[in-house]
Amino acid sequence: MRDVLDDVYRRWQAGETVGLGTVVATFSSAPRAPGASMMVAPDGTVVGSVSGGCVEGAVYELANEVVAERKPVLQRYGVSDDDAFAVGLTCGGIIDIYVEPVDRESMPELERVVESVRGGEPVAVVTIVEHETPGLVGEHMIVWPDRVEGSLGSSRMNDAVADDARGLLAAGRTGTLHYGPDGQRRGEGMAVFVNSFEPPPRLLVFGAIDFAAAMARMGAYLGYQVTVCDARPVFATSSRFPEAHDVVVDWPHRYLKAEAEAGRIDGRTAIAVLTHDPKFDVPLLEVALRLDVGYVGAMGSRKTHDDRFARLREAGITESELERLSSPIGLDLGARTPEETAVSIAAEIIALRWSGTGQRLAALSGRIHS
Repeated sequence: MRDVLDDVYRRWQAGETVGLGTVVATFSSAPRAPGASMMVAPDGTVVGSVSGGCVEGAVYELANEVVAERKPVLQRYGVSDDDAFAVGLTCGGIIDIYVEPVDRESMPELERVVESVRGGEPVAVVTIVEHETPGLVGEHMIVWPDRVEGSLGSSRMNDAVADDARGLLAAGRTGTLHYGPDGQRRGEGMAVFVNSFEPPPRLLVFGAIDFAAAMARMGAYLGYQVTVCDARPVFATSSRFPEAHDVVVDWPHRYLKAEAEAGRIDGRTAIAVLTHDPKFDVPLLEVALRLDVGYVGAMGSRKTHDDRFARLREAGITESELERLSSPIGLDLGARTPEETAVSIAAEIIALRWSGTGQRLAALSGRIHS
């Protein structure tokens, strides 16, 4: 929903009712992950996607029906002989899409959600998408790490779901949870979808060089909060890195240590060390390799790599810590230019995040989306 949130909110502010379709569960080779959303506005405008084109037409029609009847619907789409090229997923996957009307009446809390997302405050929107009592379908509860707004129908339901929603939110995960009809931990009768909005992951690029400018553009394109850091003020300027969200003049290791101590580094953070200078990158990597982050990569030739590893071992970095370092940085794409190199680095970050192999799909068999 993050991709369509601003559009939904703008319509909400204008007093309009939109149809919002959201992927709440996937099976097999579904093209979009839970949380992917598509908005259908009263004037026919469509924003977002739930399947990359496979079932958008069917969801469009369903969204209009849901708005007209003001009744949310949970719909499953898959492949069958009859509908594979009509409303089915020709890729072979199955997705559950929850379609609901969204306006000031159905979701009065939307403004607080938007404020939290824009302010970088973690928040989750919890929605009952299935219940043995049809009247409870569509009930919302907004969950923050320290408070809750709204109700799913009973205190028992609220308490059980809020605890689990906070667990998903802390992990940055979105998904469907199942309970008994009154929130019992065991049993069936209720399914709730937890849509987590955690702050965007950070990409820290160290070394204010031309490759860093390309990496900043790529990171921003992929949705990262990008920081470029270098100790040399003549190079670390906002004019040289307009796509970066922050440009910092500081010694890299000192800046990273301070950010970690301030709690602004987490398991989704990616660190790209492009300095090429041992007096910068070795102290920096000593800090980075001992943090719980998603990715640490360092640029350099094979000779630079060997020298860097020797220096890091002398500094006390263990072999298990060295195994976390992607050096030389990036995948073997034959990249030459800064832009091609940024694609190579980004591809490695994506592959590690989603356990991809980095190989050509044409050379592999089995499922594409795992």
